[in-house]
Amino acid sequence: MAHKAALMPLACFAVLAGVFAMALLREHNPAILPSALIGKPAPALELPAALKGSKGLTPEALTGGITAVNIFASWCVTCVGEQPTLMQMKKDGVTVLGIAYKDSRENIALWLQKHGNPFSAVGLDEKGRAAIDWGVYGVPETYFIDAEGIVRHKHIGALSMQDYTAKLKPLLEEMRK
Repeated sequence: MAHKAALMPLACFAVLAGVFAMALLREHNPAILPSALIGKPAPALELPAALKGSKGLTPEALTGGITAVNIFASWCVTCVGEQPTLMQMKKDGVTVLGIAYKDSRENIALWLQKHGNPFSAVGLDEKGRAAIDWGVYGVPETYFIDAEGIVRHKHIGALSMQDYTAKLKPLLEEMRK
């Protein structure tokens, strides 16, 4: 009996080691990071305009229709690749708002002039404080908000046309109902 009791700590260690090994070896996909905002009201936006002569972002911008809030930056190489998809979303009637993350008005204006401007409005988040409220891990990230201002989906990384067609269009159709 004493012999079996001596093996108990070893058996517990083996079980714990197995659990930890499985957790470490499991496929890790950084694009599947949960958002605490899903199903909750979108954070209030009070950001100055990133572009001269345009409007900034206010809480009213997030209600009344389907809205995509895209956090991007002129220094973000990946952000360039999603511009065609954001332009298509705009054509499809989605209000696309931008949050320029840790950037300058001058750089944003040049970047949008070069790559196209799908945004109804762009707010400037120079210090990154708004991004913290939204739970941003890095740019680009896009949040989809319903007509009542509730966050319904978060997409991490650049939006591809394939993502939009296969995943997001059906989600947006469901949100319109």
